[in-house]
Amino acid sequence: MAKSTTTVLMVAEKPSLAKSIAQILSHGTARTRESASRACPVHEYEGQFRGRPARFRVTSVCGHVFSLDFLPKYNAWDRVPPQALFHAETQRNESNPKLHIVRLLQNEARGADHVVLWLDCDKEGENICFEVLDSMRHLLRSGHGGRNVAAGAEQENERGEQVWRAHFSAITEEEIFRAMGSLGQPDRNVALSVDARQELDLRVGCAFTRFQTRYCQDKFGGLDAALVSYGPCQTPTLAFCVARHDRITAFEPEPFWALGASVEVRGRLLPLEWARGRAFDRDVATAFQQTVAAHSRARVLDVARRPGRRERPLALNTVELMKACSAGLGMGPGQVMH
Repeated sequence: MAKSTTTVLMVAEKPSLAKSIAQILSHGTARTRESASRACPVHEYEGQFRGRPARFRVTSVCGHVFSLDFLPKYNAWDRVPPQALFHAETQRNESNPKLHIVRLLQNEARGADHVVLWLDCDKEGENICFEVLDSMRHLLRSGHGGRNVAAGAEQENERGEQVWRAHFSAITEEEIFRAMGSLGQPDRNVALSVDARQELDLRVGCAFTRFQTRYCQDKFGGLDAALVSYGPCQTPTLAFCVARHDRITAFEPEPFWALGASVEVRGRLLPLEWARGRAFDRDVATAFQQTVAAHSRARVLDVARRPGRRERPLALNTVELMKACSAGLGMGPGQVMH
């Protein structure tokens, strides 16, 4: 008896990644069509999924699907004290409604038997996995021996799970096929840690921004700023920048002297380094210079040998990629990631 065809929806974190995955897994045969979101097309091809003939739909989101915010009633600064924001009700809104990402996910999930999540393999990517599932998990059908995904994506695959997580570290043919052959599951605990961080950032950031904006406006009447913002991450970073600026401003140049000498060995001129490095007292440096100049020969007191080893280059992760492009090509982080 012929096996029935299953439908697999695969979701990446950005359109370029979805296109690369589809092209690699389809061996270049994937077809592209428009979707509910003009920013995120859908790539389709046929193949095999866990021993069954399958139709694949590969699409993407554009970063986070949802963002956290307070209910509109807390937006009035004059009626809501800053401390009330630590207990105020919050809600999740679509991050960019104009992109219609939720409608895209829901449209493509209809009739799908499985979903494979190709989000970035970091905490934010794990969180986006569950944002994607929250958007359309109720629309996946539970046929082909699978359970309805609403029962929870964290269940074991042996029970007929419909949700799968691809773990990969590079967009190469070898790595993509390896990830497709060793699918796991998204980690809800990691996703919840991002939820907690987002809520803390929202509550602390908004409460302190409102507090210090009011304080500074009352204390400094001529303040040329409508908003004095506070960020749990940006503020400590600003403190480092200010401390460094203060050290640079307070720095006073001071003259110093160093010795430069060389010796000739078998016809080769070898430069020598002064162990002391430099002297801030000219008389001390002059005394050493005269002592050295009075001798025409040098004695080797010790020879040290140590083996050198050239390490294998590390994988080019996102941070190293941005460093390399910035140093070698003069590209900014946004241009590199685009």
